[in-house]
Amino acid sequence: MAAMTGSSPKLWTPGDWNALFGFGTNILVNLLVLTGLLQFVLKMPSEIVFGRILPALGLMMLLSTGYYAWLAWKLAKETGRDDVCALPSGISVPHMFVVTFVIMLPIAAMTGDPVKGWEAGLVWVFFQSFILMIGGFIAPYIRRITPRAALLGTLAGVSIAFISMRPALEIFLTPAIGLVCLAIILVSWFGGLRYPRGIPAGLVAIAFGMVIAWGSAALGLDVGGLSLTKLGAAFGNFGFSLPVPAFDHVFSGFQFLGIILVTAIPFGIYDLVEAMDNVESAEAAGDHYPTTRVLTADGVVSLIGCLMGNPFINAVYIGHPGWKAMGGRIGYSAATGLMVIVLCWFGIVALLLALIPIVAISPILLYIGMLIGAQAFQTTPASHAPAIVLAVTPHLAAWAKVQIDGALGAAGTNAATVGIDKMANMGVLYHGLELMGGGAILSGLVLGAIAVFVIEKQFLNAAGFAAAGAVLTYFGLMHGEAIGIGKGLGVTPSISLAYAMVAGFLYFCARSPAGVSEPKTMTTEPHGKLEPAE
Repeated sequence: MAAMTGSSPKLWTPGDWNALFGFGTNILVNLLVLTGLLQFVLKMPSEIVFGRILPALGLMMLLSTGYYAWLAWKLAKETGRDDVCALPSGISVPHMFVVTFVIMLPIAAMTGDPVKGWEAGLVWVFFQSFILMIGGFIAPYIRRITPRAALLGTLAGVSIAFISMRPALEIFLTPAIGLVCLAIILVSWFGGLRYPRGIPAGLVAIAFGMVIAWGSAALGLDVGGLSLTKLGAAFGNFGFSLPVPAFDHVFSGFQFLGIILVTAIPFGIYDLVEAMDNVESAEAAGDHYPTTRVLTADGVVSLIGCLMGNPFINAVYIGHPGWKAMGGRIGYSAATGLMVIVLCWFGIVALLLALIPIVAISPILLYIGMLIGAQAFQTTPASHAPAIVLAVTPHLAAWAKVQIDGALGAAGTNAATVGIDKMANMGVLYHGLELMGGGAILSGLVLGAIAVFVIEKQFLNAAGFAAAGAVLTYFGLMHGEAIGIGKGLGVTPSISLAYAMVAGFLYFCARSPAGVSEPKTMTTEPHGKLEPAE
């Protein structure tokens, strides 16, 4: 930590260029994927995609990144430090797929109208925004009672399964671009190698990817999937579009409220925990931000975006330590918001979708996943490592289930049709993946917390988290695919009962002479720290 030399925090530092390029390309990837989902999966009309949704999304991003840049400036001014890094924020990636495939696509298919699917997505975000704003007032309490290893462990699970795996697979599908770009990133951001004239490693990687992709296209080899035909078609989406209110579309979507609430409530809770995890991640890297303000801000900007036509929720991103390690401070956040405004309001996203090979950007996402997974181990006591591994496992189960469901869906079938027992006979415990992976972020947090408190011999606290697991499981918020009470016995009664039994056992351990004779005082001090790549 260093003290500021001036009277006011610097709004821009040389490291902000690295963070802007890294975080900006992260956001760009999400914009490209999101646009592809709207155009090619939902078959949304271009005038809705480029004239309504993307302009509203750009406004939401500008408000979000601007607010978090201001919050970082305020923290830097109050503490007198020059190493404060703004929280990264943007479109919630898990929600992007959930609202597309669970809400918008089924309703668009049912009604035969993709605009109806869009309206249902708006209502989904509408309810989630209020869940975030209300939940912001209870999240700080949850943070205080939950061990850091549990918070960061379940975050590491998200990072490994849903941040790292897809880009890692994309890298090896096109290794001539992906693997070399990964090496370009690693030797700079982990190895500290500087490229000529201080060119950011991310820019070097993307430039290399474009040279290979367009060079191969000229030779007819198609490495990277780019072509002049696709590039020419992309110019048709140029044009200036400002966001306009979409109140009528929001209220029209309320007709699908029953379908929407089934996922809006559990994913609203997911948002609470994810935001707490990411705020904890930032604190582990040295920057303390108030959880209530963060959650309230996410809720408010998501609501504004929704009312202007954006069906994708805003979230504080995983990855703050990564951007801070690159040298990011305050300016990179606000600059990213301005970049998104230009991309979304002028229709440039479609052009970039045809110009840059996605695989050249994938290594940047993999780098962030690696850093966050490592942080869980590096900024918690070494004795808590087993708890972190336990917290990761529900996310691996959820990821495996998504892969199986996708494969079966591509074959025109599903697990029930194939037969759960038949799959089990082949070694695929599908129902086990379904149960363990349901509500993975909450499951990982609860299991990780139980393990930490057992390691520290704080059995009463462990019993409390086991009891919480029983309640959450009873209502389907953990280990279940839907919320409710089942037939009065809970969504997954056997698992809920098992958690209750564990709570009773741990309570007995806490009251027994062996359980109270040698209590340990839990430490939250890290045994290592993340070093920035110069």
